[in-house]
Amino acid sequence: MESENEITREQTVEIISFRLGEQVYCVDIMVVREIRGWAPCTPMPHAPSHILGVINLRGSVIPVIDVAVRIGLEPANPTERSAIIVIDQGKKLVGLLVENVSDMITVKQSDMQPVPDVLPPSERALAKAIVATGDQMICFLDPDPLIGVELEELAA
Repeated sequence: MESENEITREQTVEIISFRLGEQVYCVDIMVVREIRGWAPCTPMPHAPSHILGVINLRGSVIPVIDVAVRIGLEPANPTERSAIIVIDQGKKLVGLLVENVSDMITVKQSDMQPVPDVLPPSERALAKAIVATGDQMICFLDPDPLIGVELEELAA
């Protein structure tokens, strides 16, 4: 028989929330390797517009994407409050530029709503769910389509 702790753990997800413009977004904390301050990137020739370039992370060269551009917003203007969320997707490390990291939140599965069918499937795939917390709606981003296939060769 499952203990109450195991049942509770199955019904919650820990997320890292961050701001892009006026909206709050999040990713699953389980894919986050670290959060670091903004550092200028080395541009890559012929890279898509959402790929800012690469940074050196303790000897590993990792691509950094501007999440705002990737999801269709205006490009981020990095400041001292900006952060790079380094995510680990198996054998790939990728940095996500965000305006600032807001919080670590534990959300219930029941607070996660499906993404509305108002977008084309390729764009809707960027979000796993919409998280309702109090009076705020947080878009839960899916790192796989967010990163995209063009980073497969760059990410190590």
